[in-house]
Amino acid sequence: MKKGTLIIIAVVVVLALWGFSSYNSFISLNESVDAQWAKVETQYQRRFDLIPNLVNSVKGVLTQEQKIFGDIAEARTRYSGVTSANDKATAASQVESAFGRLLAVMENYPQLQSSTNVRDLMTQLEGTENRVSVERTRFNDMIRDYNVSVKKFPRNVLAGLFGFGERAYFEATTGAETAPTVNLQ
Repeated sequence: MKKGTLIIIAVVVVLALWGFSSYNSFISLNESVDAQWAKVETQYQRRFDLIPNLVNSVKGVLTQEQKIFGDIAEARTRYSGVTSANDKATAASQVESAFGRLLAVMENYPQLQSSTNVRDLMTQLEGTENRVSVERTRFNDMIRDYNVSVKKFPRNVLAGLFGFGERAYFEATTGAETAPTVNLQ
């Protein structure tokens, strides 16, 4: 064989290997982007599953405590507003009943947990939003790596031939700069 033919064959082999390598790289980067988006969606699902349950559990504790303290205040007011002994006895038993419920709650919760539960809710909300933010940032980092790979010359020519195009970054929706409101009412 001629020296020129060997050089042409060597160049074709090198280009073919480079093409296969580039194609496999595009596949790997594309799959990494898809996998990272799945992680973002997992954190979204965690948010959707966790937050309503946390809010409802805090609401339940707050409602229970508010009801008991409301019942105590109401019974006290009734007691101070009545004049007959029978009415005072009835009102006193209502105060005792409310105190009994309060003691039962205190046995289950050595300290009333409203502030602790609200603080825990806020901690979970913050942690959840941080997890979502971290995964979205990682997703955008992978999108950047992928997009750079498919845009740089000469790989952009192969990317176009193989059907790999630029992918979109995660972008916040309009109004995302406004913090969500958690309403426990």
